[in-house]
Amino acid sequence: MTLAPDTPLVGAVHPSPNHEPRRGGPADMLLLHYTGVATAAAAIDWLSRPESKVSCHYVVDEDGLVTQMVAEGRRAWHAGVAVWAGETDINSRSIGIEIHNPGHGLGYAEFPKAQMKAVVALCRDILARNAIPADRVLGHSDVAPLRKADPGEKFPWASLAEVGIGLWVDPPEAADDVGYGLGAGGPVVAAAQDALAAIGYGLVRTGEMDPLTVAVVTAFQRRFRPARVDGRLDTGTRAAIANVLVRFRAPVA
Repeated sequence: MTLAPDTPLVGAVHPSPNHEPRRGGPADMLLLHYTGVATAAAAIDWLSRPESKVSCHYVVDEDGLVTQMVAEGRRAWHAGVAVWAGETDINSRSIGIEIHNPGHGLGYAEFPKAQMKAVVALCRDILARNAIPADRVLGHSDVAPLRKADPGEKFPWASLAEVGIGLWVDPPEAADDVGYGLGAGGPVVAAAQDALAAIGYGLVRTGEMDPLTVAVVTAFQRRFRPARVDGRLDTGTRAAIANVLVRFRAPVA
C-alpha cells in the first residue's frame, strides 16, 4: 500500500504494515509519545516490523526530521491498553506522534530545540486539519498511567500551549508537605480522584491511594506539576488538580 504523506512537513516516508480502518468517526485526539529506545532509526525499524504489532503516524527524530509511517485516516497501533474520558479505543480516536528520546530507562534527555520546532509545526498542522480540541492533546502517560511515563516531565507542555497546542495551567510552587502516599485514604483522596476523573483520567473513587491512583497522580504531575514527580497527593498537587479542572471545563478559545 503506497503511503501518500498527509502534510508537506513530512521529510521521509517509511510505511508500517501495522494499521487498520478506524472504528467509529475520525480522530479527535492527538497523542504524544517518546520512542524510549536508543535511536530514532531503531524506533522506525521496530514500528515497521509486522511482528512488533505497534506503529504510529509520525516519528520526529532529534534533528527534526518527520517520518510518516501510517496515514492519518488509518488506525495506527500506538496507544495500547488505554483510557481517556471513558473512551477505551484510543487508537481509533487519535493521531500518534513518536518523538525520539531514549526515555527514562536509557538516560532521559532534554528535547532538542530543532526537534521541538518540528514537533510544534507538525502538531499545528495536524490540529489545523482535524477537529481536535485543546483538551484532547495528551501524553501517553495520561491515557496509560500504569504502563507509560512518556513523553515525561521534561517535555515542554507549557511552550506548546503558548502556540496553541494543548492546554497548560501554571502550577503552584511545589509543596513541602509529605502528602498522601500509597495506602493512605480519606475524603481528600476521594475528592482528588473525582477531580482527576472529571479531567479525563481513567480513575474511579475508592477513597484510597491505591496503585492506580498513585500512577494517575504521577502522570498528572509529569504533565502539570513536573517540579516534583513522586505520586504523592501533596497540597501543591491538589491545588494544581483544582486549577487544571477549571481550565479543562472552561470553553477553549
